[in-house]
Amino acid sequence: MCRICLTLAYDGTDYAGWQVQPGQRTVQGVLERALRPLIGVGEDVRVHASGRTDSGVHALGQVAHVDVPTSRRDLPWQKALNATLPPDVRVVAAREVPATFHARFSAISKTYAYTLWLDPDYVLPQRRRHVWHCGPLDLNALDRAAAFLLGEQDFAAFRNTGTETRSTVRTMHRVWRSSGVHPAECVLRFQASGFLKQMVRNLTGCLVAVGRGKAEPENVRSYLKEGDRSAAPATAPAQGLCLERVEYPDVPFPDGNGDEHQMGSSRAPARG
Repeated sequence: MCRICLTLAYDGTDYAGWQVQPGQRTVQGVLERALRPLIGVGEDVRVHASGRTDSGVHALGQVAHVDVPTSRRDLPWQKALNATLPPDVRVVAAREVPATFHARFSAISKTYAYTLWLDPDYVLPQRRRHVWHCGPLDLNALDRAAAFLLGEQDFAAFRNTGTETRSTVRTMHRVWRSSGVHPAECVLRFQASGFLKQMVRNLTGCLVAVGRGKAEPENVRSYLKEGDRSAAPATAPAQGLCLERVEYPDVPFPDGNGDEHQMGSSRAPARG
């Protein structure tokens, strides 16, 4: 067997998330279905991703790996898969990797983007499935709040229930914002050693609450210290969230993109 690494982009609107679920349309499910005739091993195909995206969440740089027979290693995997995958899932890169590579456990950090729509009066129909129409925000207050998220911290207050984990401690390397594809858009990006269940949506919900004046920037420090999810602001909706990039040891940290506004950074070593 040899191991193939796939980089995937998808519109998560019509999917019940990444992970295979009985009776549900999932990204993992349609990908494994497309792989079976190419690999020729019947039902024994299993794709491992860098992490599970939730229902309605998108991706530009999800990473996954699959083991295939050595006799199939030279297939044009990107072209072959894109010929059968539905149009809302695309393979943007495919390459062979060492057997020691694991899409999840080899990752050192991930970058998520959350897109906000700040115009109070309307949202473009073309963007409604990819933004949160939250309205105007005090971005200076939001920036001050984001600074409290940096470094190695316990993010229990920003984890929703549903997935067990050994530790709720993560290292937030960077938080920054930039403009989006439309002047009404504001994109928040979070780069961390790892993320808890719905952590980015919870962090975004908190920052938007600060931007709306419903919480003070300093409240973020209190939420982190108390570790009580019920005390922190509500979860942001799924459609604004996108997994942009997964970083591995041989890939340098990104410098952001667009006309970014740096809200803070921490280059502490990744953990877990």
